[in-house]
Amino acid sequence: MSPPRRGKLKIYIGYAAGVGKTYRMLDEAQVLHAAGVDIVIGYFEPHGRKETIAKTEGLEFIPRRALSYGGSQFEEMDTAAILRRKPAVAIVDEFAHTNVPGCENVKRWQDVHVLLEAGIDVLTTMNVQHLESLNDQVWQVTGVRVRETVPDWVVDEADECVLVDLTPCALRNRIERGVVYASEKAHRA
Repeated sequence: MSPPRRGKLKIYIGYAAGVGKTYRMLDEAQVLHAAGVDIVIGYFEPHGRKETIAKTEGLEFIPRRALSYGGSQFEEMDTAAILRRKPAVAIVDEFAHTNVPGCENVKRWQDVHVLLEAGIDVLTTMNVQHLESLNDQVWQVTGVRVRETVPDWVVDEADECVLVDLTPCALRNRIERGVVYASEKAHRA
């Protein structure tokens, strides 16, 4: 028996949180679902965004895996459960995420590679500042060292990258209205 074909990777990439990456990814998920494609949500981070949460309606969620670390409980994507379910497509939000110690892989992009090797197509999201080669430039411009990065070769291997853009004025408006973050977090953003 031949190994399964490698899944296809599609990355929705934007310049900042709140530009609409997850929303656009879920738009595509709904179109695929309506066309009869076997699609699941492997990981979704809602950030309390009502409009984005509404986009998940009717889609199957794979329950997250609970892990204890440092006296706290965390939830991570359950890659093994997705593999057992064997969907055609998995939605995996936050590609650059660092997993809690105790997970099989350090980074979520590594979990995504496991799914791709099993023949599962993946739709995912990331911000441009998470691209490893830009780390020093982001630090020089913002004074913030981004700790969660994705190697350039991983993005280079993607079958498709979709740029999701929004004007800075529109993004500030969304932040001020509380669409991107809850009001207590919006000021810091």
